[in-house]
Amino acid sequence: MDNSNDSTKVANLFQEVMILYKQRMSKVFEDSGITPPQGMVLGILSQKNKIKVTELSSKLGLSNSTVSGIVDRLEKQEMVERVRSEKDRRVVYVSMTPNFKEKFIFFRKDLLLSIENVINKGTSNDLEEIFKGLNTLKKLLSD
Repeated sequence: MDNSNDSTKVANLFQEVMILYKQRMSKVFEDSGITPPQGMVLGILSQKNKIKVTELSSKLGLSNSTVSGIVDRLEKQEMVERVRSEKDRRVVYVSMTPNFKEKFIFFRKDLLLSIENVINKGTSNDLEEIFKGLNTLKKLLSD
């Protein structure tokens, strides 16, 4: 069996799946008035109370300037706020605004419902295979 050919097939299939997933999620974001990159930033912020732009950039795999632009737009929409560190005024943290945290709960529910609707199309055997395959891929990527 040709491993390089199999690797190419896996990479291509994974890319196709990611494109389809992004298209599906983009619809949910669009309906909420949020761009997919903004949604990714908000997703990370929902898990952390506050985070530096550099850490956010690292988690997203985007440049600091790109993430800073996304944060600028979210800040204008009063979804996030920048807060300077009291210990070191040069350090700036980003966090979700208290008002938007409540709205984000509903947005996240819509996002999860959209994913659930897709997953519910599969049989229990389909889901078991997906789960097993994704776990295997995660393990291989983590090594």
